[in-house]
Amino acid sequence: MSTVLISGASVAGLTLAYWLRERGFDATVVERAPAPRPGGQAIDVRGVALDVLERMGLLDEARAARTRMRGMSMHDGEGNELWRSTEMTYSGGRMDSGDIELLREDLTALLHRSVDGRAAFLFGTSLTALDQRPDGVAAVFADGTCRTFDHVVGADGLHSGVRRLVFGPESDHLHHLGAHVAVFSTDNFAGLDNWQVWSQGEDASYCLYPVRDNTELRATLGFMAGPLDYDHRDTEQQRTLLAARLSTLGGDTPKLLEAMRTAPDFYFDAMAQVRMDHWTRGRVALVGDAGYCSSPLSGQGTSLALTGAYVLADELGRTADDFGAAFARYERRMRPFVALNQALATENPGQGASEESLERAKNALELDAEGV
Repeated sequence: MSTVLISGASVAGLTLAYWLRERGFDATVVERAPAPRPGGQAIDVRGVALDVLERMGLLDEARAARTRMRGMSMHDGEGNELWRSTEMTYSGGRMDSGDIELLREDLTALLHRSVDGRAAFLFGTSLTALDQRPDGVAAVFADGTCRTFDHVVGADGLHSGVRRLVFGPESDHLHHLGAHVAVFSTDNFAGLDNWQVWSQGEDASYCLYPVRDNTELRATLGFMAGPLDYDHRDTEQQRTLLAARLSTLGGDTPKLLEAMRTAPDFYFDAMAQVRMDHWTRGRVALVGDAGYCSSPLSGQGTSLALTGAYVLADELGRTADDFGAAFARYERRMRPFVALNQALATENPGQGASEESLERAKNALELDAEGV
């Protein structure tokens, strides 16, 4: 049985582990965190990615876990309501759509449960070196231990360690999109009832929406700026930076910034895309954000992760004894789909993609490969 080491226990990594086991591979998942990561924003599952969940038997549970927004309102920088809608939200799209919006942690929990006991998990550690050899890849872990696998897959996100070890420095592959974003959870201090609120200033904005039967808020804060010099591990510095950028906004901003200071799941990063000529090298491959992050501006990152993992496992399963051919087919099938979805984030900055472009990107890939 061929062995595959997957770095990253989020959407792409867990989905890949499931489908590799279905194709007869022995999958091991390594994750730096001590358990599947909690927190995160509401994410969307659209188009062909819904078929992936259905084939995993998870679609009904994903629908049951979806957010329950009744609509949204847009406010100006001073907190005055400009308009409202009960037909759509910016985060989830049209209310009458078949797409699913749910919390990232809820989807991750579903995926983890589907593969728990069928794949091995190494939590609380990470990869420090990879040495490709004719008979496999020697993987060195943070504790100094070394194991050899037939293949290694980086499913470890925007700042992928596997990508850095095998494909070179991050700066060669990340393309900044001129914005930064923060996400965290807090109590529902705004008293929102399944209603999403946006506040938009000149260069900064935020979105609030309730979850968990309106007991919690998820907050997304952002501002426009080019690359910034800050310590990626210093969350206090990041919080101070955000507070300064959003301090001119009115409405609930003071309460929001106060809640940000103590949020246990605070996350901050630049809006960026990963663009690469190749997602595979030797026995190593990348999937999801690690290889082709489209950024939250596209609304398609989760769908790319689910779909990319399915396609990669499918191609490896078709010709397990010729991984080079399998990797080539994976890239050939996914390239047009990735290109259309990444274009959603850049075609109309600040205003979102057109419905026509979104539909085209959602339906640009058939899960069943030609001839299968």
